[in-house]
Amino acid sequence: MTSRIILSSVAVVALLSATGCHKNKDNDAAGAAALPVEVTRPVIDSVTLYKEYPGSLIADRTVNVVARVNGTVSPPLYTPGDKVKKGQVLFTIRSTTYPDALKEAEAALATAISNNKYAETHYVAVSKAYEKNAVSQMELEQALNARDQSRAAIKTAESQLSIARNNLDKCTVRAEVDGHISVNEYSGGNYVSGEGAPVTLATIYADATVIANFSIEDASFLRAFENPNNRQLIDYSAVPINFSEKLPHSYTGDLNYMAPNVDASTGTISLQAEIDNPYSELKAGMYCTIRMPYMVDPKAILVRDASLSSDQLGKYLYVVNDSDKVVYTPVKTGDLVNDSMRVVTDGLKAGDRYVTTAMLKVRDGMTVKPVETK
Repeated sequence: MTSRIILSSVAVVALLSATGCHKNKDNDAAGAAALPVEVTRPVIDSVTLYKEYPGSLIADRTVNVVARVNGTVSPPLYTPGDKVKKGQVLFTIRSTTYPDALKEAEAALATAISNNKYAETHYVAVSKAYEKNAVSQMELEQALNARDQSRAAIKTAESQLSIARNNLDKCTVRAEVDGHISVNEYSGGNYVSGEGAPVTLATIYADATVIANFSIEDASFLRAFENPNNRQLIDYSAVPINFSEKLPHSYTGDLNYMAPNVDASTGTISLQAEIDNPYSELKAGMYCTIRMPYMVDPKAILVRDASLSSDQLGKYLYVVNDSDKVVYTPVKTGDLVNDSMRVVTDGLKAGDRYVTTAMLKVRDGMTVKPVETK
C-alpha cells in the first residue's frame, strides 16, 4: 500500500514538471514571435500656431490708360499682358487739330512779343517827352496802358502755347506706372473723343507688390493682436501665403492694414497683407490662403506626420504601453511643422511611445517587441 502511494506521488510530480516545462516553452516561443516594431517618443518644442483664412489678391495700384484728346487711335504699341515701364509709349492719337493749334499759339506769342517791344519803346519815348512837357498827361497814360496790355498779351499767349503743347503731348499716350498691361479696348483706326471725358484705352496693373485681402473673426483678432506676448514673439511682417497651385517661389506678406471696425453683418474684421512680387508670378484676382499666426506654444507635442493614421473617428496613433502592448489612441492634431512633424493637441503625453513603422501589421492589444529610435 505504501509503495503504491509513493509511486502515485512520483507520477504526479513528473506530470506537473512536464506541464510546467511545456508552458515555459510556449511562453518563450510567444516572446520570440513578438513583432519587432520601431517606436519613438514625441518631440517637445516651441511652435508658432496658425489658422488659415481664404483671401484674394489685388494689384497695389490699378491705373487706366486714357485718351484725353480727340482723334484716331493707332494700333497699340505693346503686346497685351506684357510688363510696361513708366513713360513707355503705348498709343498715338492722330489729329491735325493739335499741331495746327500749336503753330497758331506760337505765332500769337511771337506777335505779342513784337507788340510788347514796340509798346515798351513807345512808353520810354513818351515818358521822356512828358518830362520836357512835349506831351500831355493823357498821352503818357495811354502809352503806359499800351505797354501793360502788351505785357499781359504775352502772358496770355504763353498760356495758350502751353495748352497747345500739352494737348499735342496728349496725342502720345504713355504709361503712367510700371506694371502689366491689359488688352487694348480700341483697335487701331477707331476715333475717340477724349476732350469731353477721358476714354479708357487699357489698364495697367502695378503689381511689383500685390495686396492679399482677407477677413478674420473678431475673437481671433483680439486673441492674436491684443495679446502682448504674441506681439513680442510673432513676426506679423512675414505671414505665410499659400496658393492652390504650387508656385516656383514661396511668399510671405507684411500685415500692414487692419480695419478700424468690425463688419456687423459678418462679425469679421478686414485685413490686408502686402506681398513682394519680384518674379511677376502673382496676379490680381488670384485666390490664396493666409496662414495667420495666433499664438506660440512653448511646449508643443510633435509627432511624425507619417506615423498618424485615419479612420472614421479621425486621426489616431498606435501607442505601446509599459507592458509592450499596442494601444489604439485617438488624437487631435494641429499644424504641420517643418514639413514632417505634426502638432498633437490632445490624446498623447510627452513620454508616450508611439509606433513609427509596420503600422499595417499591428493591432490594438497586440504584444510587440518595441525598438526605440530617435
